[in-house]
Amino acid sequence: MITIRKSEERGYADHGWLQTKHTFSFANYHDSKYLGFRTLLVINEDRVLAESGFPMHSHRDMEIITYVVEGALEHQDSMGNSSVIKPGEVQRMSAGTGVTHSEYNPLRDQTTHLLQIWIVPDKNNYRPGYSQKSFSQAFAKNNLVLVASHHGRDDSLTIHQDTDVYVGKCKLAGESLFKGQFEYQWIQVIKGEVKIKEQLLNAGDGAALSEINEFMLQWSNNSEFIIFDLV
Repeated sequence: MITIRKSEERGYADHGWLQTKHTFSFANYHDSKYLGFRTLLVINEDRVLAESGFPMHSHRDMEIITYVVEGALEHQDSMGNSSVIKPGEVQRMSAGTGVTHSEYNPLRDQTTHLLQIWIVPDKNNYRPGYSQKSFSQAFAKNNLVLVASHHGRDDSLTIHQDTDVYVGKCKLAGESLFKGQFEYQWIQVIKGEVKIKEQLLNAGDGAALSEINEFMLQWSNNSEFIIFDLV
């Protein structure tokens, strides 16, 4: 079964310095039909104005993945990490027993466009952890790239959950037979068009696939999307 979540149906908030769209219920946005999908709890598509950002705030017991589409995002946290995330890179933070961090757009004249993703861990009270990696060379091959998995398979980032996260960042149109490990997938389109089982998804659209672990995926030129393979 495939359920489509159209871009315009998502929650939206304008905070001045931040414009954000919520695929699932988040903060003041609540939709009883979209409280998450399996262990995927949050997909927020954020646009942060230049020289603005999120001040220090806390999380715990959550796997947080940050994916920058355009611009840059400066990260600092209570574990002593300080970095700048750019397009082609993926950041993972395991909040575990508790972590405080800030996220800031350091650019003077460009909005930063990013996705922030929360995945529920397989248990609570992990030791907080952080990692960041560039996948630019792999993305250039015009196919799906595994960027996060439970045990860091194939040089992906390690998360504390049976979830595989794939990114397609493709300049040229193409197709691929997707074979998941699990029976549930969420697909989130960032740019371009993606077709699954004759269902066309545009930028901002998402789709939940249930009890399916193999399907043909087609994408347009200059497309960008994320696939979550979930238990």
